[in-house]
Amino acid sequence: MDWLQETPQGVKLSLRIAPRAARDAVQGVLGDALKIRLTAPPVEGQANAALLRFLSDRLELPASQVYLLSGLTGRSKRVLIRGLSAAEICERLLADCK
Repeated sequence: MDWLQETPQGVKLSLRIAPRAARDAVQGVLGDALKIRLTAPPVEGQANAALLRFLSDRLELPASQVYLLSGLTGRSKRVLIRGLSAAEICERLLADCK
């Protein structure tokens, strides 16, 4: 899976964000990124905060284990997840992990 990368620091995710969606959801893999739809608008960091909350809830992790590494103002983002393996993250985000 190109969108997941295990590192000594944790698991890095490559994400493509679609703000102002009808509901928060994982849409699926899009090329080398996981596409996530968020209801929050991309204004004043609202979508970034919503993304970190969404991932924290979906992965059942404390918010302190989810970090935005890059993509503060763009739709393509890199996130670091600590406390879970790549397999566990894939299982919790996607139903059809292989």
